Amino acid sequence: MRISALIPAALAASTALATLAAGPALATSCAEEISTLERRLDSAGAEKVTGKEPPGGPTSSHSDKALAQPPGGKPSDPSVKPSASGVQEARDLVQKAKAEEKAGNAEGCRNTIMKAKEKAGALP
Repeated sequence: MRISALIPAALAASTALATLAAGPALATSCAEEISTLERRLDSAGAEKVTGKEPPGGPTSSHSDKALAQPPGGKPSDPSVKPSASGVQEARDLVQKAKAEEKAGNAEGCRNTIMKAKEKAGALP
């Protein structure tokens, strides 16, 4: 009876360890989010919205999944329409997120990045 009691406990323990080990690997770090959003804010689409070329020129994601052109039509949610002021606010929030990341405030960084994405809107 002792062996039969140990097997379920051992299985439960190994499952718990596997879940804990996989958890952090599934999360995206705030630094990655910052980098991704910075590329969006320095893209040709952002330049089209703001009328200003980003410092260092517009960048490209060089992603196989990137579209050659933005989709036609209008966003279904009008609040995601990008604006020059929204892009600037997003850039300011990215700087704040960088400071939070550097200070070790991961949750604050993620919250700030989410706000920055909302301010940037759906860039072309």
